[in-house]
Amino acid sequence: MAITQTAISYYGLNYVEHAAADFQEMKEHGCTAVILAVTEFDFDFWRPNIPRIVAKAHELGLKVLLDPWGIGKYFGGEQVSKYLQNNIENRQVSALTGEKLPYACFNTNSFRDYFQNFCLTLAREAGADGFFWDEPHYAYPKSYASITGGVSDEWTCRCPVCQKLFANYYGYEMPRTMTDDVKQFRWREALYILTETSRQIKQIDPKQEITCCVHATLNSYYVTEHRGYDNWDMVAACPYFDVFSTTIISWDLPEPFFEHITRRTVEIARKHGKISERWLMGYYKQPADLAQIDRIVDLYVSLGVDRLSAWTYRGGYGTVLAAPDALALWDRIGQNYRRVCKK
Repeated sequence: MAITQTAISYYGLNYVEHAAADFQEMKEHGCTAVILAVTEFDFDFWRPNIPRIVAKAHELGLKVLLDPWGIGKYFGGEQVSKYLQNNIENRQVSALTGEKLPYACFNTNSFRDYFQNFCLTLAREAGADGFFWDEPHYAYPKSYASITGGVSDEWTCRCPVCQKLFANYYGYEMPRTMTDDVKQFRWREALYILTETSRQIKQIDPKQEITCCVHATLNSYYVTEHRGYDNWDMVAACPYFDVFSTTIISWDLPEPFFEHITRRTVEIARKHGKISERWLMGYYKQPADLAQIDRIVDLYVSLGVDRLSAWTYRGGYGTVLAAPDALALWDRIGQNYRRVCKK
C-alpha cells in the first residue's frame, strides 16, 4: 500500500511571508501536509494571523492540521501553559502524595470549557483541514515498569473532581492504588474531552479531519505507561476520530520494537475503519547511520501504514531540541517522503 500523506510539524505562526518560504521548503522536502503547533500564547496574541497562514499553506498546496500544542500540559509539547499560569486550581493531583502537579486536569469543567473554546474558535475561524490531538495524557509520574523511566506506583489524577466522578460512578471512594476500576475510569474520562470536542468540531464543519495520536507503548503485561490512552481499541473506536496515530519511537530502540508498534497500529486502525499513521523522530536525536531512516520508512510501507509524519521542521534547527546534524536529518526525511508518497 502507498503512503498517502507526509506531514511535518511547524511552530512558525508569526508572519505569513516567513511561513510561505518555510512552506515552500516543506514542499521541496516532499511534505503534503503541515501540522501547525498552535500554543495558548499564539491563540491569545497571534490569532489574527493564523487564518492567513493557513490560507498561504493551502495556496502552496499543503493540507493543514491544527495542534493545540502543550495546552494545559495535557497535550505533548514544551510550551508553557497560560491556563496553568492563570489557574492555581483544576490541576492534576498525585494519588500517593496528594501533590498538585503542573498539568491541567482535563476532567474539570474549567479546563474542558477552556479547551473547547480554544478548538471551536479555531474551527470557526482558521479555515484549516482538521485537528491533531497530540499525545494527550495524564501527568507523567511513572507507573509500573516503563520503557521511559523506572518503577513507581505513583499515578494521576486523584483531584477532588476525579474523586467525586469516580465515587458517583462506582459507589465507593477512589483508591490510591491503580486498580482495574481506576484504569477503566481513567480511560473513559480521558476520552470524554476529546470525543465531545471532536463531535462539536464536526458539527461546525463535517469535513474537519480528526487525528488522535497516542503514545507508542507496548501496553502489555511487562511494559505499560497508564497515561490514560493506553487502551488503543477504546481510542480507535471513537466515532469522531478519522486517523489513529501512534507517536515517535527513539532511534535508540531496537528495530523489532518499531515493527511491533507499527503492526499493532495498522491492525487496530483497520479494525475500526480508521486511517493509520506512524511517526519519525526528526529532532533531538538522530540515528548513528541515517540509512536507518530509510529502513524504518520501508518497514512502515511494507506493513501498510497509510500516513507518515515527522516532528519537526528542519530537525529542530536552532532550538535546544535540535538534532546533532539537524539539517541533514531533515534532508534525509525529505528524501524518504519524496520516495514513498503517492500524491
